[in-house]
Amino acid sequence: MVLEFDQLSVIYPEHVWLKLSEQQKEEAWMLSNQDCYSCEVTRWNAFLNCLSLNTFLSYLKEDPDFDNTYKILPQVENLDSIWEFVNGTLITVDETKLVLIPSDKSNISHFYIPQEWVDIPNWVARYYLAVQINVDEGWLRIWGCASHQQIREKACFDSAEKVYCLSREELVADINVMWVARKFLPWQELEFKPLPQFSITYIEQILSKHLYTNSYVLRLSVPFEVWSILLSSDNLRENLYQQRLNNSQIKQFQNLKIETNLCGWLENAFINGWYTLDTLLSQQGKSLTVQFRRDMGLNEVLIKGAKLIDLGMNLNNSKFILLLGISPKIDDRYSICVQLHPTNGNNYLPPQIKLVLLSSKGEVLQESVSRSYDHYIQLKRFKSLAETNFSIQVVYGYANITEDFVLKQFVSE
Repeated sequence: MVLEFDQLSVIYPEHVWLKLSEQQKEEAWMLSNQDCYSCEVTRWNAFLNCLSLNTFLSYLKEDPDFDNTYKILPQVENLDSIWEFVNGTLITVDETKLVLIPSDKSNISHFYIPQEWVDIPNWVARYYLAVQINVDEGWLRIWGCASHQQIREKACFDSAEKVYCLSREELVADINVMWVARKFLPWQELEFKPLPQFSITYIEQILSKHLYTNSYVLRLSVPFEVWSILLSSDNLRENLYQQRLNNSQIKQFQNLKIETNLCGWLENAFINGWYTLDTLLSQQGKSLTVQFRRDMGLNEVLIKGAKLIDLGMNLNNSKFILLLGISPKIDDRYSICVQLHPTNGNNYLPPQIKLVLLSSKGEVLQESVSRSYDHYIQLKRFKSLAETNFSIQVVYGYANITEDFVLKQFVSE
């Protein structure tokens, strides 16, 4: 059963519940113009941040306790260069620094704070607000907050994703507590070590190693001591941002159609980020628990390939596992099964995520859409001839990722 906005606000009265109009969503989508971001993934991140920021500021304007004394940091015109790389927005309200960190995940068991907002001195805030957005249902809620001191002392740090993590139980659910605390509890400025000094030549050498990676991977790949310098400086960050937009080589690389040859799987040749299911499970450990459903009408054992899919709402561990099984050829046709599962300990997929089968011409052949409390979704088993191309697309809101496949038989010499 899917609960409506009014029902949820009664169940969780301590949270701040705000409705999103179609106009608000359209304005946020227009402001996160595709020409301002290197790919759809970063544009979606900008859309969520823009939507949460505008809605929160409207909420403040309607509150008589605030005199519209808020400020966006560093400047509104600099937000594109932040949202291209990092999830979150820094604002001041009556001299108190806050960071809004939105997520469109249905599971809010944990709050993930990007390292940049905690460890870069001029990005640090006093409080961090956990914002959940349901774009389809048209609502936003602030479901908790944490102080910088609390994050530094109690949060777990995920070095792979470069995020701090607090459980839901560790957050203050009622942000009115935060408003009161900021007036009566003095804010103690923390001491930070000065950022290290590197030459521009050294920084450029580091970046050159990751020329063809997307912005999300770039963030995780560059050493944080270098990354913090790039982002803390408005000029350096803006230059990096413009390079991502203007570098035609990057765009050409990102637009390349990379096909995975499924016939190679029959020879145990897995490439392009695909692994055998057993290999991926062993790499992910207990954080990834999946079951690949078998069709009892198919006698052959499926060769199972698995790949982690990150839609980049990223920075909030919005990852899924795409599973594809292929059987050896029967009557000149291969039998193929495709499933999408949650990961990172989530039991259910978010609602309205789509798994789509496309022809070589981009036509939709079939699709499956997740509902609330779906453990996974799958396409109907289909058969394909050798030398055939097709694509599998994962779509969530305005974000999507496409995997291209071909069935090309190896020729023995």
